[in-house]
Amino acid sequence: MTTNKGAAAGTMNVDVDLVRQLAEMLDEANLTEIEVEDGDRCIRVARSASGAAVMAAPAPAPAATPAPAAAPAPVEAAPAASAENNPGTVKSPMVGTVYLAPEPGAAPFIKVGDSVSQGDTLLIIEAMKVMNPIVAEKSGTVTALLVEDAEPVEFNQPLATVE
Repeated sequence: MTTNKGAAAGTMNVDVDLVRQLAEMLDEANLTEIEVEDGDRCIRVARSASGAAVMAAPAPAPAATPAPAAAPAPVEAAPAASAENNPGTVKSPMVGTVYLAPEPGAAPFIKVGDSVSQGDTLLIIEAMKVMNPIVAEKSGTVTALLVEDAEPVEFNQPLATVE
């Protein structure tokens, strides 16, 4: 792979360090692919049978967003199946590692049966060393917690249900 420091119009500069970080995340989280978008640029790193491959391309237009890859089946298949179609299901907006508490040893943000208000932090997803709070989109009661602490999560994977 090469980078083009003096890129001509219409070409893309590839951040080799970012690609390496993404490849390391694939290994650490045991993922098969990861994609990062920045404006009109998109970098996708995918693991194939022969190793990791990098593809850089213009980001798709919002109307042409591809369907997300299917999330791995959780341990409890029945709740996950109903969670997919439940309007109260909170789904992961990114690939990363989920944390249920603000720090190791601390009480979790939420438990099944807790009442939450719109904007309350439900959990955190760490992606590329950045802690991203995932907040309740509506007020309600937590009826299901579909992930475990420090578990890798995929884009669009059900995390919790608030009804």
